[in-house]
Amino acid sequence: MQIIQPETKWHSITNPIWTGNAEDIRIGLPFSLMSPYWQMFLLGDGAPTRHLQLLTQADIVVDVIAMTDIGDEDDNVPIGIEKIPAPRIRRQIWLKSATSGEIFSHATSWWQAATMQEYLKDPSLPIWKSLNQEFTELYRDLKGVYQGYSPALVKAFGYPDPFWGRHYLLWHGGIPLTLIYEIYSPAIAKYLGADHLTSEGQSSSSEDQG
Repeated sequence: MQIIQPETKWHSITNPIWTGNAEDIRIGLPFSLMSPYWQMFLLGDGAPTRHLQLLTQADIVVDVIAMTDIGDEDDNVPIGIEKIPAPRIRRQIWLKSATSGEIFSHATSWWQAATMQEYLKDPSLPIWKSLNQEFTELYRDLKGVYQGYSPALVKAFGYPDPFWGRHYLLWHGGIPLTLIYEIYSPAIAKYLGADHLTSEGQSSSSEDQG
């Protein structure tokens, strides 16, 4: 397994406008905060790469920008890192359209080194595709959802923040395989519509309010 030149940091939502926990996710958010279509995408249990492929009618490629051996560090990760035994590998990627090159998401995942070697033999493949090749049944255990700022991603996405993000554990056979933290570009509004509804029920994006 190749360790790519390490990144010293990973991207997260900073100065959040709003945060929600697992119970908020279970109940669902007010439509004035997140539209029903965005909730189906972000709060559902499907594979985001597969959803993006269906939404855009284009192949979605994984651009691996870093794979870093972090040993037994907790990496300042949200709750859940303790479920992933050390030594750990941090994997950072872009999810992009193979057609246009547009970036839809940035994701960071943390793996036990031995687990990555077993289940993610080709780190350049989407996780769902690698695991489906092994007929691996998965449970996506959503832990948190956030709206807030990530200045480092403004240039990469080509949109102003705030952005939506989430983190979750992927389980298989009662064992957590990986912890994943994702941040989404407002570019997906072209396919999902605006990220929230107004009091009149009309769609409205954070960008529209600026």
